[in-house]
Amino acid sequence: MLLGAADIEPGTVWQALFQFDGSTNHLIIRTVRLPRAILAVAVGASLAVAGAITQGLTRNPLAAPDILGINVGAALAMVLAVLIRGSGGSYVGFAFGGAAIAAITVYWLGSIGRSGLTPLKLVIAGAALSYLLGSLTTGVLILSQRTLDDIRFWLAGSLAGQDMASLVPVLPYIGVGLAASLALGRQLTLLSLGEDVAQGLGLQTAWVKVLAAVAVVLLAGSAVALAGPIGFVGLVVPHVVRFGVGVDYRWILPYAMIAGGILLSVADIAARLIVRPQELPVGIMTALVGAPFFVYLARTRIKR
Repeated sequence: MLLGAADIEPGTVWQALFQFDGSTNHLIIRTVRLPRAILAVAVGASLAVAGAITQGLTRNPLAAPDILGINVGAALAMVLAVLIRGSGGSYVGFAFGGAAIAAITVYWLGSIGRSGLTPLKLVIAGAALSYLLGSLTTGVLILSQRTLDDIRFWLAGSLAGQDMASLVPVLPYIGVGLAASLALGRQLTLLSLGEDVAQGLGLQTAWVKVLAAVAVVLLAGSAVALAGPIGFVGLVVPHVVRFGVGVDYRWILPYAMIAGGILLSVADIAARLIVRPQELPVGIMTALVGAPFFVYLARTRIKR
């Protein structure tokens, strides 16, 4: 809350929070930077936990909502909603629907063939669907200049322009998704060992997969509805967390929640400061970190 187009003293921030007097700096803190700080933490936590769950479900280190096309599906649904209904109103339901359809489609495509669902087929299916949905999104924006003008900055992944009025309706969905995820920590740990092992230990794998998929849709859909299709947070953070806490999802998920919020907050601060007084979409900053990490991860996976 201190940093941005205009730097504000720590004492002013404290006064804005607890001794609000309606001055310009106090209004900036209350109406712009405080909602943005909460948004960064909520979206970062949602994307990181969704990525950790996706990797646990698929037993695939390259899996994440953006890699598998879930974020792109939610973004396409949002673009179509803005095209049909205009930029006013809330489109969280459309984001959930797009994310759910994309997730089901990727799972179905990855399951085709005699070998059934495999990590490699899942990534290929996700990449193919991402390109397809991304092309459709671009086509819609080319045909409708008004829609492009309304969501250009959001489509690159941005935390700008949000206030508490747009944030509060989505927070319950994020809360439910995070709570459900934390409750599934033990089950995801067993499932990550292999479905046969998990079933042998008495785990109802079908129900765990359904509940985990619902949590991913809630978290990814909420994040995209608020900040656009921000990439690589769900891929990078779970791997970084595993270096410190191991493979137990009872620890991975809460630490991923914290680390995801920190990562996106830092990325947003950098996006605000690099070209100050203008700012970059935060999705560009996460891509600068995430793309090299993805290449490194893919290369080490191939060697193994």
